[in-house]
Amino acid sequence: MSPPKANHAPAPDKVRIARALISVSDKAGLVELGKALAARGVEILSTGGSAQRLAEAGVPVKEVSDHTGFPEIMDGRVKTLHPRVHGGILARRDIHADAMAQHDIPGIDLVVVNLYPFEATVAKGAAYDDCVENIDIGGPAMIRAAAKNHDFVAIVTEPSDYEAVMDELATHDGCVTLALRRKLAQRAYARTAAYDAAISTWLAGQLGETFPPRTTLSGSLAQTLRYGENPHQQAAFYVTGEKRPGVSTAVQLQGKELSYNNLNDTDAAFELVAEFEQPAVAIIKHANPCGVAQGASLLEAYKSALLCDPVSAFGGIIAVNRSLDAETAEEISKLFAEVVIAPDADEAARALLATKKNLRVLLTKDVPNPAEPDMMIKQLSGGFLLQNRDSGRIDPAELKVVTKRAPTEQELSDLLFAFRVAKHVKSNAIVYAKNGATVGVGAGQMSRVDSARIAAIKSGEAAKAAGLSEPLTKGSVVASDAFFPFADGLLAAAEAGVTAVIQPGGSIRDNDVIAAADEKGLAMVLTGMRHFRH
Repeated sequence: MSPPKANHAPAPDKVRIARALISVSDKAGLVELGKALAARGVEILSTGGSAQRLAEAGVPVKEVSDHTGFPEIMDGRVKTLHPRVHGGILARRDIHADAMAQHDIPGIDLVVVNLYPFEATVAKGAAYDDCVENIDIGGPAMIRAAAKNHDFVAIVTEPSDYEAVMDELATHDGCVTLALRRKLAQRAYARTAAYDAAISTWLAGQLGETFPPRTTLSGSLAQTLRYGENPHQQAAFYVTGEKRPGVSTAVQLQGKELSYNNLNDTDAAFELVAEFEQPAVAIIKHANPCGVAQGASLLEAYKSALLCDPVSAFGGIIAVNRSLDAETAEEISKLFAEVVIAPDADEAARALLATKKNLRVLLTKDVPNPAEPDMMIKQLSGGFLLQNRDSGRIDPAELKVVTKRAPTEQELSDLLFAFRVAKHVKSNAIVYAKNGATVGVGAGQMSRVDSARIAAIKSGEAAKAAGLSEPLTKGSVVASDAFFPFADGLLAAAEAGVTAVIQPGGSIRDNDVIAAADEKGLAMVLTGMRHFRH
């Protein structure tokens, strides 16, 4: 079926609002809007709870069933699906006037509808049938009809847009301009698209379809950013409504507006620090850790994390997985940092950080669960990649010791720590660790041996800065996010002073790498799981 061809005059700039239809689940601002419309003599049609709320506030209102001459039926499933409603919304006043008169269909100039709370119903874990009952049908139909006919009808789907409509009614003597009607139409279609996407995604989950034949993504604008990765790029931050603790749920206590890079790096930092059960601190620079540590306290963990690479830590992002205390905050305040993110902070810590006016401080109330299922998106030209978040964890019982010497208890603890950190380092990733802290990180190199050497060099520089006589890597362990393709990377680590190695294994030269480890007296375990991060 082909759509009809346009044969009408240009849209009028201003449309007088004589009749409005209001049917909302979110009652915020409803009475104020109703009173503003009634004060201008607008006839208000409404349904159910919306009509009751308006009437209780003394706003004259006419039930939709009285307007249509047809009662609500089927437990309210059918009430606005009627020609006298949709004809009044869809009729073009320039070419459908005769049909409106013939069928006694008054025009509806303003439609105010927000939808049944489907997303909220799913989020609270409601039963399947309850979720289905919260799929709105009449609402999306009216929204789409009004948005299509925005030449003559204004459509409002969010309480946050009520003020703009009321302002125009006051400024333009009861009229709404074409510019606002078009803007509201765009927002309306975005809302119904997001609503349908939520329903589709939920149904796919109910069917166990991780990757259905068609998928859609939606988000709400949280912040327009000053620029993107670079000043010549435009950028914005959208949130999906997912309640995973992090940058999208955080409250910013202080500091400058967050930038694109701040948001990206802060997300990386908080996801990393959530990996650990003990008090832990991660310091991130350009989405890579330059220091990670766990300890008996946040202060101990922070000092150990900073020791790893104090030069790179300058201007970095600091994430902690416990409520921030005053002692740790005081130590953090000695370093120039861009952002501090924590689940909470005590009053003394807040006061200390408040002296750093430009420091952004974010509080999230909780930390994300690293094992929780989630999807990650990467855009490509003409499409996007979708994958599960890397929630892989290594069970110590499943580690395979492949060398003559098995790791000691302390080495094993550090190996597991280092491998968790490696998951959050850009590949090729090499992480040296000792006593629950990173002592060298090599990231994002095209060659694994280069990552091993760079991490060792950084460790030596950090040792000199701390006034130590030998590199921090002496007596450490090393984690590799993927297998060693040759023995050279392992030998570079051995030269740096490591005593034990953890890596996925799976190279055709595994035997050569194992032999090199034995020759150097190293303990090595294989995980069978890699953690590439591009």
